[in-house]
Amino acid sequence: MNSNLEEQRKGKYILIRDGEDSELGHFYKPLPCFGCGIGWFSFLLGFIFPFAWYVATFLYLTNYYRRDPRERSGLAASAIAALIFSVALVITVLVLVFSAR
Repeated sequence: MNSNLEEQRKGKYILIRDGEDSELGHFYKPLPCFGCGIGWFSFLLGFIFPFAWYVATFLYLTNYYRRDPRERSGLAASAIAALIFSVALVITVLVLVFSAR
């Protein structure tokens, strides 16, 4: 413990370990959904089933990524895809409704 105090006084960084995560580290655990995370899996699955983008958007808006920050980029990509899909769907429906007249 004394050596840690000496290193801290010198300005060196000290490794802080948690009891359960001492060997593997918190973020060495694999992500769910085949290792790519819920966000990216939903993003890819959304091209077949667009509802997956809306589920991932809900998770993004409810701060699901606070459990694991690695999920944030995939959830954000799914939220952007859901927004683009919604705008395209609204434009398509408006064109179809007004072109029928």
